[in-house]
Amino acid sequence: MRRWVNGVLVVALCSAGLGIPSTRAGAQESRVTVKSTAPFGRVAEALERAVTDEKMGLVCHANAQRAAAGRGVAIKGNQVLLVFRNDFAVRLLAADPAAGFEAPIRIYVYENADGTATVSYLPPSVVFGPFRHPEVQAVAKELDPIFKAIVDRGVAAR
Repeated sequence: MRRWVNGVLVVALCSAGLGIPSTRAGAQESRVTVKSTAPFGRVAEALERAVTDEKMGLVCHANAQRAAAGRGVAIKGNQVLLVFRNDFAVRLLAADPAAGFEAPIRIYVYENADGTATVSYLPPSVVFGPFRHPEVQAVAKELDPIFKAIVDRGVAAR
């Protein structure tokens, strides 16, 4: 009997998705993608400065071009900036610890064939959309204009 009850519980939890819908399901339509006319290197540098100017933290910076060069392989510019700030994280985690899975927010910048850059990100309101807690939604709403400003500054680089 106990084995049957455990099995039913596992199936129920899996089918419910633990109450958290996938953030990726409708994310592609909500992705913000902006092409800059500036060279890739300038855009990448401007994005880093914008993160600081917007008083956010660069939690992680993955630079595929630099990593490939370390192996003797040349590729076009390709970087991922993971951006967040501790006060937002504390509020987010207090409201719904499961929402912590989605932080930090990713900004992706890659070099186009003509040497310019394209920047792409999911707005925080999209990333945290599946989490219904009012404080999670408040944090996302506060973060949306910050991430827009970071990307706008990056693509405006000259």
